[in-house]
Amino acid sequence: MKNIHNILNYCIALVWIINGLVCKVLNFVPRHEEIVARILNDHYSRLLTILIGCSEMIMALWILTGNNSRLNAIVQITIIAAMNMLEFILTPDLLLWGRFNSLFAFLFILLIYFNEFHVNPKKLNHHA
Repeated sequence: MKNIHNILNYCIALVWIINGLVCKVLNFVPRHEEIVARILNDHYSRLLTILIGCSEMIMALWILTGNNSRLNAIVQITIIAAMNMLEFILTPDLLLWGRFNSLFAFLFILLIYFNEFHVNPKKLNHHA
């Protein structure tokens, strides 16, 4: 179980790093900045996109440290759900798969939940 948990942690962290660094900070996916511009503010969209990207990279580091992993999972789930609800309502035309993106977000949420609350060996041993 520990190996599965570690592999899933690395995969989840990689998603945050790719979305933060590649898509937002390095701006290889300009659609992300367009989403930020429409939801938050067009004038500061580049700066806000970079800050969001940096926050996503910090999330990845938090995942990799394993500190307060349950809180981390809850924060991830909350952020993903909130972000995707906003995008679903306000910017579906800018999403890669339109409103269908919410399915992938839901699957990612399930993966995070499963990894932390059903696979994490530290948490499983606490209850034994």
